[in-house]
Amino acid sequence: MLLCTCTVEAAVPPFLVGSGKGWLTAEYGMLPGSTHTRKARDRAGKIDGRSVEIQRLIGRSLRAVVNLDKLGERTLWLDCDVLEADGGTRTAAINGAFIALVDALLAAKTDKRAPFPLPPWKSIIRDSVAAISVGLLNDVELLDLDYSEDKDAEVDLNLVMTGIGQFVEVQGSGEESTFSRGQLDRLLKLGKVGIDAITRRQKQTLGAHWPLD
Repeated sequence: MLLCTCTVEAAVPPFLVGSGKGWLTAEYGMLPGSTHTRKARDRAGKIDGRSVEIQRLIGRSLRAVVNLDKLGERTLWLDCDVLEADGGTRTAAINGAFIALVDALLAAKTDKRAPFPLPPWKSIIRDSVAAISVGLLNDVELLDLDYSEDKDAEVDLNLVMTGIGQFVEVQGSGEESTFSRGQLDRLLKLGKVGIDAITRRQKQTLGAHWPLD
């Protein structure tokens, strides 16, 4: 279970000042009570390596479907906080972040306090994005692994795809094991089934605010 929010800030990182282009970035964290044993909070700006890797993945995944040239000099801040962890939090964060992004752009469009207006918000989003985990456990392909499955899996793979079926990222590795091309193809096929189901749920959740119709 995650809480995903998106904030629209009327500023960009120094390397984009004066370019007219926007930026999107993400932060990810696990709250102390999200795991069976207490997860220590990040202190004094120190973030553990896993969290850094995941927030970079979230940022890359969402930037793949956002037209940053249309934003103007704004930053979209995606914050993904894990309330209860049971495997697959990085993929769940991407799925929730897309919903939060659409909600934030809708809210910003009607915000009278905004220093300069957004363009038509549907022009900012090129496609939807969704993610899922797949893996091999006892030579059986599994979709959306929970913690008990993930910790024992021989192969762990995270898949990020757009709504039209383009790959954004494939993260796969053998855990003291190897896997064949045939197994990889089956995992990708299974992952696509999961991505399609998540995309349908995202569309259902956003309803009339689905940006791609």
